[in-house]
Amino acid sequence: QVQLVEPGGGLVQAGGSLRLSCAASVSSINMGWYRQAPGKQRDMVATITSTGSTNYADSVKGRFTISRDNAKNTVYLQMNFLKPEDTAVYYCNAKLATTWGWRDYWGQGTQVTVSS
Repeated sequence: QVQLVEPGGGLVQAGGSLRLSCAASVSSINMGWYRQAPGKQRDMVATITSTGSTNYADSVKGRFTISRDNAKNTVYLQMNFLKPEDTAVYYCNAKLATTWGWRDYWGQGTQVTVSS
C-alpha cells in the first residue's frame, strides 16, 4: 500500500509559477503528475523514475520540471509560465511493481487555477 499526500495547489495569474509537492509513504518508486480538466480525461503531465529519468507531455515541455528528493520520498512539479489551459486538478501518481504487474496509486488531487 502506498499513500500519497499532496498539499494544496492554488490560484495564479497567467505567466506565473507554482510548485506542487507529493510525499509518498514508500521510497524508490516511479512517480508522476497527471491532470484532469473538467469534462476531459486524465492526462500525463510528467513522470520520473526511481533513478531520475523524466518524461514530459509535449504541452508542458520547457515550462514544467519534475524532480524528486529521495531522502524525503517527495516528488515536485515546478510549473513556470503557466497558461489558462493548465487549469486542472493535478494528481500525484505512484507506480509500484507487483507480481502481477504495475499497480497505480493516486493522491487526492489538488486544484490549480490559472487566470488570464
